[in-house]
Amino acid sequence: MANLMEGKKAQDWINLVLAICLFISPWIIGFVTEASPAWNAWISGIVLGALALAALSAFAEWEEWLNLVVGLWLIVSPWLLGFAASANAMGTHVVLGVLVVAASAWAVWDYRHPHAHA
Repeated sequence: MANLMEGKKAQDWINLVLAICLFISPWIIGFVTEASPAWNAWISGIVLGALALAALSAFAEWEEWLNLVVGLWLIVSPWLLGFAASANAMGTHVVLGVLVVAASAWAVWDYRHPHAHA
């Protein structure tokens, strides 16, 4: 059981790193002057970071499902918020969204299949 919890911690650390990357991406990738994608990255980064920190302190499956929803939001937000034409902003959101979805789905799968690690 301790090994299973370590796996979840790794996935939550991954989500925390992705949250930090998302938050700083407007400055690093160069779309800080574009209000919609920049604010989306900042707000989504804060939400993901808060969820990752909460999961690191006390794991709950709902946190991973909420991370998954935020990851899906990141994937579709360039089209819903109208910044799909901005290649840097769109690429950043889609790639980080896919990584968040993958890490969160992995954590949910591990939680629901604890004997798969034996």
